[in-house]
Amino acid sequence: MLLLMALPQLAAAHVLDVDLSKLSRTDIAWTYIKLGYTHILPLGLDHILFVLSIFFLEPRLKPVLWQATAFTVAHSITLGLAIYGFINPPAGIIEPVIALSILFVAIENIFAERLNPWRVAIVFGFGLIHGMGFASALTSLGLPRSMFFESLISFNVGVELGQVSVILLAWLLIGHWFAHKPWYKQRVVVPASVIIGLVAAYWTVERVFFA
Repeated sequence: MLLLMALPQLAAAHVLDVDLSKLSRTDIAWTYIKLGYTHILPLGLDHILFVLSIFFLEPRLKPVLWQATAFTVAHSITLGLAIYGFINPPAGIIEPVIALSILFVAIENIFAERLNPWRVAIVFGFGLIHGMGFASALTSLGLPRSMFFESLISFNVGVELGQVSVILLAWLLIGHWFAHKPWYKQRVVVPASVIIGLVAAYWTVERVFFA
C-alpha cells in the first residue's frame, strides 16, 4: 500500500524528450498517442484506480465499457476546454477532487449491492474533473503549434487506449474467472475497494495539506 501511495510522484518523470521539429506529422501524432497511453500506464495510478473502481462492482465488459465511454466523453470535454484556454482549473483543487472521486466510487462499491443506473452520470461528472487533470499534464508537456488539434486528439486517443487496456487486463485476470462466483462481492469487491479507498483517502489528505 505504501508503494501505491508513493507511485503518483513518478508522474514528474512524464516528459517530452523528443525534438518534434525533426518528426513527420505521423510521427508527432504517434508520439502523443504514446504520451497519452503512458499517462495512464504506468504513470497514472490515480486514473488507473478510478477505472478499476468502476470495474469491480460490475465486471462484465458491456457495463464497464459504457461507464468508460461516459468517462472518456467527459474528460475529452474538459481536456479540450482547458487546453484551448476556456477554463483554467487550479491544480490545487483538481488533484484533491480526483482523489475524492476515487474514494467516493470505492465506498459506493462496498455498500452497493448492484450497479445503479445513476453510476454512469456519476462517472461522467468525475470524468469532467479527471479531464482537467489530464489538461494539467498535457500543458506541462506542450503541444506543437503546427499540429495543435491533431496532437490533442492523439493524446486523448492514447489515454483511452490506456483505460481500455486497464479494463481488459482486469477482466482477463479477475472478471472472466470470478465475476459470477457467489463470493465475488465479499472476497474481491470489498477488499479491493477498501484498499483503493484507503489509498485515495491518503492522497486526498496529502494533496490538500502537503502538496
